[in-house]
Amino acid sequence: MPVVSQETSTAGILIIGNEILSGKFPDENAPFLLKELRVQGVDVERVHTIPDEIDVIADEVARFARDFTYVITTGGVGPTHDDVTLDGVARAFGESLVRHEQMERMLREAMRDGEPNASLLKMCDLPESAELLTSPDLWFPLVRVRNAYVFPGVPRLLKLKFESSRELFVGRPISIRRIFLSCNEHDVAQHLHDLLEIFPEVMIGSYPRFEETEFRTLLTLESRDSDYLGRAVDSLVGKIPADDLVRVE
Repeated sequence: MPVVSQETSTAGILIIGNEILSGKFPDENAPFLLKELRVQGVDVERVHTIPDEIDVIADEVARFARDFTYVITTGGVGPTHDDVTLDGVARAFGESLVRHEQMERMLREAMRDGEPNASLLKMCDLPESAELLTSPDLWFPLVRVRNAYVFPGVPRLLKLKFESSRELFVGRPISIRRIFLSCNEHDVAQHLHDLLEIFPEVMIGSYPRFEETEFRTLLTLESRDSDYLGRAVDSLVGKIPADDLVRVE
C-alpha cells in the first residue's frame, strides 16, 4: 500500500457500470466523492467511468493502485450477473476470490431466519486479502483490498459508507478564497498571470458567470498554506480597480 502523506495524498475514482456509460442513469457518485475528498484534503487526479468488464476493471484498478494513494471504486458489488467489480479487483492484485466467513456470517445475521440463495452468497466471495470495514448503518461492510476501497454504486448507500469511513482518507486540508468581480474574465487575465509569478504555489480558477446579475467573473484561489493564500489574495485584490471588485469571501 502506498505511504500516506499529508502532502501528497492522491486518489483515483473508478465509476463502474454499463448503466452510466449508456446514459440510463446519471452518475451522482463522482461529484459527491470529489467534494468530500477535497474536504479531506485528498487530491483526486483521475475519474474514469468504465464498463462492467473484469479485464477493464482489473487493468484500471492495477494502474490506479500504482499511481495513487487511494483507489475508490463504485458499483458492481451486488448479486447479479453484471456485478463483477470484486472479480476485477482480485485480478488486479493477482488474487483469487474466496468465500469470506465474516461476510457470510454478517449476511446470515441480517437475514435472520431466511436462507441466502446462491446470488446473495456470491456477494461474500471476496479477494483473498480483503478487509471488512464495518459500520452500524448497513449490514454489508466497505471492502478494502490493499489501497482499493470498493463502494456500492447506489448513491444513498455510498454516502452512508463514505461518512462512516471518511477518517481513512487522510490529506492536508485546502483553504479557498473567492473573489467576485463585475468585470470580464479577460480584464483580469494578466493580473492572474502576474500573480502566479509571485505566488506559484497558489491554485487559481477563473470562471465567467453569464447567468449572474451581481457579478460577471468568479475567481478562486486555493492553497494548503492559509497565510500564503492570504498574501496572494491581498496582492491580487490590490491590483483590481475598486469599481470591479464586488466582494471577497
